[in-house]
Amino acid sequence: MSRVALYAEKHDHHPEWFNVYNRVDIKLTTHDAGGLTEKDLSLAELIDGAA
Repeated sequence: MSRVALYAEKHDHHPEWFNVYNRVDIKLTTHDAGGLTEKDLSLAELIDGAA
């Protein structure tokens, strides 16, 4: 989570996080664009690599 959070902050991205016990759910969307953007896809790639 820390690595993803630092990347998101550096790229001015603000995903929605839900951390409960041993599970983390992350909702990726760019609110001001009204949906998915390249920012979301880039962050998804980083998350996949970190997992």
